[in-house]
Amino acid sequence: MSTATSAELNISPVLTKLGLKKVNEGTSTGKHFFGAGALIDSYSPVDGALIASVTSTTDADYEKVMDAATEAFKMWRKMPAPKRGEIVRQYGDRLRAYKQELGMLVSYEMGKSLQEGLGEVQEMIDICDFAVGLSRQLYGLTMHSERPGHRMYEQWHPIGVVGIISAFNFPVAVWSWNSALAWVCGDVCVWKASEKAPLCAIACQNIWNEVAAENNLPEGISGIITGDYRVGEMMTKDNRVPLVSATGSSRMGRIVGSMVAERFGRSLLELGGNNAIIVTPNADLKLAIPAIVFGAVGTAGQRCTTTRRLIIHESIFEDLKAKLVAAYSQIRIGNPLDQNNHVGPLIDKHAVDMYEKAIADAIAQGGKVVVPGGVLKGEGFESGCYVKPAIIEVSGTDLAIVQHETFAPILYIMKYQSIEEAVAKQNGVNQGLSSSIMTLNMREAEYFLSAEGSDCGIANVNIGTSGAEIGGAFGGEKETGGGRESGSDSWKAYMRRQTNTINYSNQLPLAQGIKFDF
Repeated sequence: MSTATSAELNISPVLTKLGLKKVNEGTSTGKHFFGAGALIDSYSPVDGALIASVTSTTDADYEKVMDAATEAFKMWRKMPAPKRGEIVRQYGDRLRAYKQELGMLVSYEMGKSLQEGLGEVQEMIDICDFAVGLSRQLYGLTMHSERPGHRMYEQWHPIGVVGIISAFNFPVAVWSWNSALAWVCGDVCVWKASEKAPLCAIACQNIWNEVAAENNLPEGISGIITGDYRVGEMMTKDNRVPLVSATGSSRMGRIVGSMVAERFGRSLLELGGNNAIIVTPNADLKLAIPAIVFGAVGTAGQRCTTTRRLIIHESIFEDLKAKLVAAYSQIRIGNPLDQNNHVGPLIDKHAVDMYEKAIADAIAQGGKVVVPGGVLKGEGFESGCYVKPAIIEVSGTDLAIVQHETFAPILYIMKYQSIEEAVAKQNGVNQGLSSSIMTLNMREAEYFLSAEGSDCGIANVNIGTSGAEIGGAFGGEKETGGGRESGSDSWKAYMRRQTNTINYSNQLPLAQGIKFDF
């Protein structure tokens, strides 16, 4: 364990370059920042220091953002998609210029390692590149009509204002997954970032404002609002927002989904994960060990794709358990801006409380501690948010705590005998985001990927559960929400489909041979 005694990095130049001040207005229409609401203080979990404060969005502030967004949509939707793609390309290039500073801010405000912070900004750059190509590929289909002299086809149109609600664990990347695609589709975006990482959102908006000003774009194409769930409710209840894309807990998703559905809007939900890796006797443990460890402790267990359950064949259980104990002893915990450390802090004291409660509940329910957890104290850990990754052996997924997603580095390990039993345990939870199998046996791998195998939106072979690439559609099933973001044809969520039939004949035949003569 590291004691986080690395030289303190001065974050002030980073804040200055990203246009952040001691007190920042938390509402923006794309040209102007304003906000008359109460202050939200952003404390770093790294050292407990107050980074800066942000004003929250009032009802009147929200109306200004929505007025700008609805007006901007009228212009933006008429701009050819490749031209919109050119704007997104410029934004991606500007992110390249700010990658180091924005990555450091992500690390310092949220607590993930600097490598992961930089990786998150790289995800933003990658989705911009993807969106630029997509801007020339918003394809529809043509169909043959049963009526002579008729042509049928479908096309896709922008839907309007896209509301984006993001979570603290990926304070910039998930917004960009939505905004880059929505922009090239012709939509405008209003972003409600997590109140636990509001400075990251303002930094991204400042970068957008530079690009927008250089291209003489109107305000409203990108806007931000700041505050707690009540600010989010402004969008979920607003008929002017046809799509709300929300990332967070399954509990939050139920609320957002029902509110949006009540007004016949659309919701794109990316919710909880309770992800598992199956390790078979045919696994290459040299691949499996690092995949398991990174999946379980990366971002201090605060990814929706974090590995929370490890399902191990009984013949290799004790051997793999010993190897994991040895690997965990090498994990370095401390200041995430020090690249010698693997694991930074949890986001706040509440997360620490949930971590301690989960371990206590697991033990009370019969779990056996393999690697003990605990809150780290002393020099370098003054924020009180640093915890030890823990491993707990359980009998299976029947334990109540194993059914629950705790955003912390707790790994539950269990045995299985047959591949069918392993898959049943993998699927035996309410969430269905990410899953993996470690095996060199083709039959095991193909069974895992078949219709009777993993029921998750993501199923991997010989890699871990986290670290998705932007080229594939990201999302899950069951209580994970069913939405898809990022790659593949996820762009269709941000558009409306229209079927068109053109009659170029001098007759009016009806479909299905219906006669209507008079």
